Amino acid sequence: MASEEASRSPRRSRREPEGRAPRQDKYSVLLPTYNERENLPLIVWLLVKSFSESGINYEIIIIDDGSPDGTRDVAEQLEKIYGSDKILLRPREKKLGLGTAYIHGMKHATGNYVIIMDADLSHHPKFIPEFIRKQKEGNFDIVSGTRYKGNGGVYGWDLKRKIISRGANFITQILLRPGASDLTGSFRLYRKEVLQKLIEKCVSKGYVFQMEMIVRARQLNYTIGEVPISFVDRVYGESKLGGNEIVSFLKGLLTLFATT
Repeated sequence: MASEEASRSPRRSRREPEGRAPRQDKYSVLLPTYNERENLPLIVWLLVKSFSESGINYEIIIIDDGSPDGTRDVAEQLEKIYGSDKILLRPREKKLGLGTAYIHGMKHATGNYVIIMDADLSHHPKFIPEFIRKQKEGNFDIVSGTRYKGNGGVYGWDLKRKIISRGANFITQILLRPGASDLTGSFRLYRKEVLQKLIEKCVSKGYVFQMEMIVRARQLNYTIGEVPISFVDRVYGESKLGGNEIVSFLKGLLTLFATT
């Protein structure tokens, strides 16, 4: 399956029954957090600003995995500031993995579209209206932010990190032919029912999870659009990418190659 227009013609839009006004789309943002005390107020402010200026109906669901730095306390204050209808804190007691964080968040999501992104300011909310426009233009099931197409790019990484990312993406393209230019990114928009189906199919954990989501989407013939984004390295806190994650990524890649 190709990533966007080249794959196949998009499916027709679902129609509302006659006599009933079409319902307004609502976008649920899932924000898994772990030690993001400094970043969380900024990313939430930017999200609220972007949605409000664009007139988009939204909610932000914060899934904190027992952060020891007080992220949960910050999230509780944000819930009071912006209102519990817009900011929903749905914490867990400990770190249980990205996939299960999305499953937990979706249980509380009331939107018909779900946006996943990092809470560390690597993904700027200014791209979200572009994601939404892209989805509506092609009636795509998924819209993925890409660092490796058009005017997309990465800022703030050292040479080693760039080589690791580019190398991982290149190897993945060769082995899996996923039909998308950026498999390891985690800034995406999904139809809610599509994300639910993909998570049911995925077995990977950690950084391989995002890659498997796109591979499974290809298998299930879901359509994928892409929007070039600027990825900026985190301002506060430490990167969670280490040697163990790289080894896990390579193991996961070989597993996907053998099973897809």
